[in-house]
Amino acid sequence: MNILIEIGHPAHVHKLAATIKILKSKNHKIIVVTKEIASVKFLLTKFDIPFKTIGIKKDSLLGKGIMQLWYNLCCFIILKQEKIDLIIGCVSAAYMTRITKIPSILMDDDDDEAEPLLVKYIHPYVTEILSPSPLTGKRLRKDTIYYAGYHELAYLHPNHFIPNERVIHEIGLEAGDPYFILRFNAFKAHHDFGVEGLSLENKRKLIAILETKGKVFITSERNLDEEFKKYQLLLSPEKIHSLIYFATMLIGDSQTMTSEAAVLGTPAIKCNTFAGKLAIPNELEIKYQLCFSYLPEDSDRFFSKIEELLCIPELKKEFLKRREKLITDKIDVTAFYVWFIEHYPGSVMTLKENPKFQFQFK
Repeated sequence: MNILIEIGHPAHVHKLAATIKILKSKNHKIIVVTKEIASVKFLLTKFDIPFKTIGIKKDSLLGKGIMQLWYNLCCFIILKQEKIDLIIGCVSAAYMTRITKIPSILMDDDDDEAEPLLVKYIHPYVTEILSPSPLTGKRLRKDTIYYAGYHELAYLHPNHFIPNERVIHEIGLEAGDPYFILRFNAFKAHHDFGVEGLSLENKRKLIAILETKGKVFITSERNLDEEFKKYQLLLSPEKIHSLIYFATMLIGDSQTMTSEAAVLGTPAIKCNTFAGKLAIPNELEIKYQLCFSYLPEDSDRFFSKIEELLCIPELKKEFLKRREKLITDKIDVTAFYVWFIEHYPGSVMTLKENPKFQFQFK
């Protein structure tokens, strides 16, 4: 099978890297395309995944629209040249399916309310949507296929991820030393309009509290304010998940990294406008108690929860037990993706007839 996979965000690289390698090992031809995004290109290179770069990424809605038209045209040419049988992707997949009738699969883990443009202009036109089970019944697209997992489990499931303790030494610490990772979001995506996170004042307060308990490291999508640069995490991006695994706690205003920490069994606390509004973080918080979220106006409760967690004896051991419950309940998402793609479109009928079939991928 000839498969086009489009990558629009660093998280997509992590999510699909193992799937791409397994499909290639089974002699499927995989063409990976992306825009001129430095972090994406870096990760694809690190994971030894060949790719084609098309256009650049823009922050403004107008800029995104113009660049998307060019991107779609280039993808159309590739589809014809490479005789593509299946598209795995995000934005262009919908348009390419409408034009060429080549089937497309969108792996979407966001709530409809969080991505209105995608729901309006993309969801109706892709052939299939795969979504995590916490979103069951919440999609406008009624034929969405739900699986018992999160996209983070495509790369952080124990079957595919073994944390490397050597990263601790790379940041100047020893095994067992307490440290905290702070993740500050840029909120530049199309669905982030009007979204707020931690204020400058609360970032300062947070660092002051944590510095008394251990080493503080900050990772951010954008340039840090001058006063925070001494805390900047200097570590190659592909090693971040090992660092998160061994961290005492992850705190910030990032959606993805909070979920990653939770799936790894590291206590995670988030403060942003999406708190309490999204299905997957809500399940991680309510059912598994692996992360906690607060609105920007609830900063007092946000800081109280941090203090509460810091007082729990053997905090990490407790959260790893909670993680075991999660892993028992969920599937190996990469194994599921590979099966679904390889057996498409028959895999759709299999799941419709027997949704529990997916639980063989453990």
